[in-house]
Amino acid sequence: MKRALAAVSAVLLTSGLLTCVVTPAHAAPPTSPAPDASAAARAATVLRANPGAVQGSSAESYQVRSTKVDPSGAAHTRYTRTYQGLRVYGGDFVIHTAPNGTYAGSSVGLAAPLTLATSARTTAAAAKKAASARFVGKAEAVGTPELFVDASSGQGRLAWETVVSGWQPDGQTPSRLHVITDATTNATVGSYDEIESVVGSGQGIYTGTVSIDTTLSGSTYQMIDPSHGNGRTCDMNNGTSTCTTFTDADNAWGTGANSNRQSAGVDAHFGAAKTFDYFKNTHGRNGIFGNGTGVPSRVHYGNNYVNAFWDGAQMTYGDGSSNSRPLVSLDVAGHEMSHGVTEALAGLVYSGESGGLNEATSDIFGNMVEFYSAAPSDPGDYQVGEKININGNGTPLRYMYNPSLDGSSDSCWSTSTKNKDVHYSSGVANHFFFNLAEGTGATSYGTSPVCGSAPAVTGIGRAKAEKIWYRALDVYFTSNTSYVNTTTPANTARAYSLRAATDLYGSCSTEYKAVQAAWTAVNVAGSDSTCSTGNDFSVALSPTAGSVNPGSSTSTTVSTATTSGSAQTVTFSASGLPSGASAAFSPASVTSGGSSTLTISTSASTPPGTYSVTVNGAGAVTRSATYTLTVNGTGGGCTAPGQKLANPGFESGATGWTASSGVITNASGQAARTGSYKAWLNGYGTTRTETLAQSVTLPSGCSSYALSFWLHIDSAETTTSVAYDKLNVQVLNSGGTVLATLATYSNLNKATGYSQKSFSLAAYAGQTVSLKFTGTEDSSLQTSFVVDDTALTVS
Repeated sequence: MKRALAAVSAVLLTSGLLTCVVTPAHAAPPTSPAPDASAAARAATVLRANPGAVQGSSAESYQVRSTKVDPSGAAHTRYTRTYQGLRVYGGDFVIHTAPNGTYAGSSVGLAAPLTLATSARTTAAAAKKAASARFVGKAEAVGTPELFVDASSGQGRLAWETVVSGWQPDGQTPSRLHVITDATTNATVGSYDEIESVVGSGQGIYTGTVSIDTTLSGSTYQMIDPSHGNGRTCDMNNGTSTCTTFTDADNAWGTGANSNRQSAGVDAHFGAAKTFDYFKNTHGRNGIFGNGTGVPSRVHYGNNYVNAFWDGAQMTYGDGSSNSRPLVSLDVAGHEMSHGVTEALAGLVYSGESGGLNEATSDIFGNMVEFYSAAPSDPGDYQVGEKININGNGTPLRYMYNPSLDGSSDSCWSTSTKNKDVHYSSGVANHFFFNLAEGTGATSYGTSPVCGSAPAVTGIGRAKAEKIWYRALDVYFTSNTSYVNTTTPANTARAYSLRAATDLYGSCSTEYKAVQAAWTAVNVAGSDSTCSTGNDFSVALSPTAGSVNPGSSTSTTVSTATTSGSAQTVTFSASGLPSGASAAFSPASVTSGGSSTLTISTSASTPPGTYSVTVNGAGAVTRSATYTLTVNGTGGGCTAPGQKLANPGFESGATGWTASSGVITNASGQAARTGSYKAWLNGYGTTRTETLAQSVTLPSGCSSYALSFWLHIDSAETTTSVAYDKLNVQVLNSGGTVLATLATYSNLNKATGYSQKSFSLAAYAGQTVSLKFTGTEDSSLQTSFVVDDTALTVS
């Protein structure tokens, strides 16, 4: 009988980074513009053909987050990732496509494909308790822990994320603390607060006499800006809940003195408008949210509140110490609202080095807003918060030309940078940006020292520097991009800003070389490609490393991209292989922009050890990438005999398997062979494809690799000659490439009861492969493929 199709809802799992905070005073931020459908479709085609480029596997699914299409037609499509149905934090990536739709590279934070179990050993209750203990202040609510994959380090780990909401110890700063706990040990492995604060004609207090846009309602003017998405500015009356929109009878706002409550409103309103204009006119972004909607600004928040914060939906400013110094300066406004841009684009994780890049991005754009605005009483500079006097001695919060002047920030990168508060690890990128824009040594804004013995840097000007930084953030940064990354060296701010400089000003241009020099001047090195001004290309590997037992093989995807000039033929070779090992490329050559699969095969006599294999692509020039090959043990012997499939009889539901919705079921329409659960593919009588898969690692040195399963095929088809509905049983590698089709069954094989099917997987000894069942059904007359009691026994 046909199976009824249950109604399901599609849930978009996002990265969970800096998500909006809904407060009583304002709703959630507006929805971002929808992705460009044609660009997303081209990216999807490329992704299917190059899963290795994003360290993908058959256990994953992807969701388009946004697209960016350049004037040339080149496009950049951002994705989020799920693994066996779980959100992958740090698994986001960008697929870059050329104007003709071909693959042009990727931005990805994963170092290798995910291969982890998804059953937690600790409970949600334990995670909730650990998160509560981590919260400092007054907690008001502890959310339900979410099981997810934490890949922020480039490697996957099963973890719980719990959000604790409440107030920080000052009693006035809201807090939404995300606490990450290991799902195996319950140890706290990280946390971040999504409330991002500044630590770490009208007359404004800081801007002077400026023009602001307001709305006339009847005979009363309201501080609502019709020219900038109806952003409103309101008075919190030194409380934390109710906010009243400023009104005025004659449209002359404030006096420049703090004693007039409108004065702080003028600064905030002006700052919101200028930040909107800056991103629109300089970078082509339609406001903070990208859709033309204005930003609400709340001033006079709290009592003696020495802070300002962005909560994902709006700006909030305190009045400072003794309510005498509102934190409404231009660079603070631009800084905080730029967090919203970072959230919408790269979603940089707010901790470690990626958190430092997040904070630096706000410092950079906050200062660029200040320069852009040209306010009479607040001219541009490279200091942060110099007007608001939080320190009480007239000094700014941070100095971009020499960050260490504040006593806490890093001017130069070191191995300890990742352990600092994000407001201080930001110093490395702030210093880089200043060097790029203004140069090192004595400048009009301060003296910028170089780190160590680095050469001096000649700046290229703010206009070029800000465009390079925005471009890198917009199309290249991922959520866990860092300064230095030995695991995934391509996922660094240096590498991505160089790609941005290439896009904007050309390969090996003066601007490109200035980016290199500016990073070197802050002690951030990189393995940059050798400059070439003719036809050139790049070579990249995914994954960049692999382990193999003697006598077995491993594979990686070799991707190429045209970096300058015209596409050319690239022929591959490999060197540095250990004795008894060989390398094969399929295909042996490509046109730059294409990809190949490299398979390294070892023999039983290949000695154990770790080897650096150089993968060369030869064209008009030769470009290389390094693959780290580890040959395990000494070979011989069956290292891990036994049953290798998790949940082989499906009695634990979907545990261990990746399957289409409803495939693993205890529904009564088809009987299980044993127990209650089975995998039921198709059976709808409509056009449909369903899958069932599990990744499994096969040890080497065993004599038997026996795969078996029981199959029942029930069909309403009456033909005895045409296979309308089919079930393919296949073996895939970790990159999603089909290695073999073990068998194909169809409606022609229908029969009563179950029959056992058996195969040998000895050809895949020493590899991690995926066993996949794919059922396809045409538009009429159902066929059900029912699988039960699987086994993969190694002996």
